[in-house]
Amino acid sequence: EVQLQASGGGLVQAGGSLRLSCVASGFDFDDIAIGWFRQFPGKGREGVGCVGSEDITATWYSDSVKGRFTVARDNAKDTVYLQMNNLRPEDTAVYYCSACTLYGSFYSTTGGDWQPQGRGTQVTVSS
Repeated sequence: EVQLQASGGGLVQAGGSLRLSCVASGFDFDDIAIGWFRQFPGKGREGVGCVGSEDITATWYSDSVKGRFTVARDNAKDTVYLQMNNLRPEDTAVYYCSACTLYGSFYSTTGGDWQPQGRGTQVTVSS
């Protein structure tokens, strides 16, 4: 069973930082690009960032987080990270890790459109 278990969220003031982690299991982690997706309180959602598989220095970011967030992976630990700096209230969301492409699309490892495949982590940014 595929599991993508995110952690590290919390409550932070605007301008602060958080580092999210996501441990993956149930598939060959090294073989896919992986990243982060977020779901806003009104249920809108957005891809955040993605890091490549063969080239782990290759990344994609949404315009809304570019220059503030960094995605990185540790294949030895089957873990992907999201370093979030200079957080804003509009970053408030539940963050999930997800399979993705370096063109900014996100999908389920079992095929089809994105859906949660494990625990997300809540990030709340106060103004």
